[in-house]
Amino acid sequence: MALFKGTQQQYYDNSKKFTGDGLTTAFVLGFSPAPLLESDIDVFVDDTEVNSGDYVYLSGTLTFTTAPADGASILVREINVDDKLGNYQYIGLRDITNNFRVAYVGESKIISKAKIPDINFHAQRAIQEFSYDTLKSEKSQELELPPSLKIKLPHDYVNYVQFSIKDNDGIEKILYPARKTSNPNALLQDSNKEYIFDDDGSLLKALDSDTWQDFKTSQATNEDLTSTTRPDVDASLAQGRRYGLTPELAQSNGSFFIDNSRGYVFFTSNLVGETITIKYISDGLGTEDEMRVHKFAEEAIYKYIAHAILATRVGTPEYIVARFKKEKRAALRQAKLRLSNLKIEEINLIMKNKSKIIKH
Repeated sequence: MALFKGTQQQYYDNSKKFTGDGLTTAFVLGFSPAPLLESDIDVFVDDTEVNSGDYVYLSGTLTFTTAPADGASILVREINVDDKLGNYQYIGLRDITNNFRVAYVGESKIISKAKIPDINFHAQRAIQEFSYDTLKSEKSQELELPPSLKIKLPHDYVNYVQFSIKDNDGIEKILYPARKTSNPNALLQDSNKEYIFDDDGSLLKALDSDTWQDFKTSQATNEDLTSTTRPDVDASLAQGRRYGLTPELAQSNGSFFIDNSRGYVFFTSNLVGETITIKYISDGLGTEDEMRVHKFAEEAIYKYIAHAILATRVGTPEYIVARFKKEKRAALRQAKLRLSNLKIEEINLIMKNKSKIIKH
């Protein structure tokens, strides 16, 4: 990037340019808004990046420990979140469809003609299918649990990977599902226990069920874990504490259950105010930047699209469809192996841990 040598600040690609005079050490950057941290900027003097130990950045002012030489070109570049670090490992939907048209569609190719909407549709379906069990499509959210003890599911939620809370050291403690409770539809009844209907003849329902209200007010998770004499020792969070311990119940982190019909996640009362982390699977669809595929799975995407187009086209010989079905499976299997990201050294350390001798 060429530097602008002059006395006035200039705008160019989220950067600021200055000229050193051999005396001035402090420069007011004038970004709007100003970068918050020193790690949010890169500093160059005469096209060479300066070590962060040679300057200090605070509240929009850059101060050098030694004044840059007279006539030195100084460039301060703001690191933008849109730089998309690590983005090179992915290929976007537009490139996928364009590459497919070049490689698979045309005269003397396996697919002589294909409509662009058809290619786009099958490409998006491929991204959806791959997101469920092949691609690294896990997303996450962190939020504080409100007093209502329930939070909304993310709008692009398909299934959860893990719910957890963090401790004071930033370590995530896993929450396990409460499998023996739910928030069923609670029908309203009158004093005679008869159903209550509205003017249209539809059953009236309560906002929350008695089951959820009792679960919400329960303090079972705060009770002494060593107690096994309580009458409700077989309750959901106490079951398994003696004689055949059930691991998912032998913890006091708390628990949750999901009401998919209402789109909420409900938590136990001991978690109020805790920082909840949700890791979940998305369908991979969204904005153009979100619809992308790891390059390890690029070939599998092309094979999926080719098979889908040929399998839904009238008159395609069955042996051609069978061939591309086999190639699609092979490419998908190869993509899963590549994306599994197994490291021999890491496996070695884990297996060494399994062989430790526990002394009593």
